[in-house]
Amino acid sequence: MGVNRVQLAEFLKDRRARVSPADAGLPAGTRRRTPGLRREEVARLAGISVDYYARLEQGRGPNPSRQVLAALGRALRLFEDERGHLFRLAGEQPGPPAGPSQAVPPGILHLLERLDDTPAFVIDAKYDLLAWNRMAVRLMGDPPPERNMIWNAFCGPMPVGMESSAEYQSFADESVADLRAASARYPDDEGIRALIERLHAGSSEFTRRWNQHRVCVRRTTLKTLTHPVYGELDLECQVLHADDSGQRVVFYTAAPGSRTADVLGGLRERAGM
Repeated sequence: MGVNRVQLAEFLKDRRARVSPADAGLPAGTRRRTPGLRREEVARLAGISVDYYARLEQGRGPNPSRQVLAALGRALRLFEDERGHLFRLAGEQPGPPAGPSQAVPPGILHLLERLDDTPAFVIDAKYDLLAWNRMAVRLMGDPPPERNMIWNAFCGPMPVGMESSAEYQSFADESVADLRAASARYPDDEGIRALIERLHAGSSEFTRRWNQHRVCVRRTTLKTLTHPVYGELDLECQVLHADDSGQRVVFYTAAPGSRTADVLGGLRERAGM
């Protein structure tokens, strides 16, 4: 399979024009004559020289290595199918997807801010808590120092055990199965590998579930949360898969007219939102 230099050049130029500075975590700076990123910005984000990147866009550069292609995929914020297309245009077979990102897209952060009546937060593929809104804090309190939800479930102050509720047992089961799916999707990710090793060392309950070899991806579930003031609240846990980075936005909603919906409305008012 050879390099299709013309199509590779056109693909890079097209995707560069589609990425805003804000999407890439860059300041907008002075007024731009064309949309998207500048060549030097893409080169800097990918860790390559401006001249090298310019020659790729002009269809006259050397054959890019797999490392360069992976870096360009990250710099241009390519989705998984786009990343595969980039590799094939360069004469390469795409390897495993890049590891889960911890950079929450600005659009998702804006969504959290606008949800003033719904507790919501963002987790990555290994259940690290990345972002949350004010309603989530009003409902569940400030995030714990240890931001990984699976670690807290198995090795936190109240680890899962035989005496735990059926709902907590179910969360533990599904979380381990979800983590196994993430480890298969991102086989080269050091963060996932390190978390699994820590959990094996810290919890026999985790190891027992891991050895069951279950695989699943978390979807919408029902959850009972015990609030220190309002007692048990019946919530529907909606999960939105944000993008190919493995991030998910989790929303807690309640049936209209229910006691839980009234409590959420009261939390919103007391927060002044």
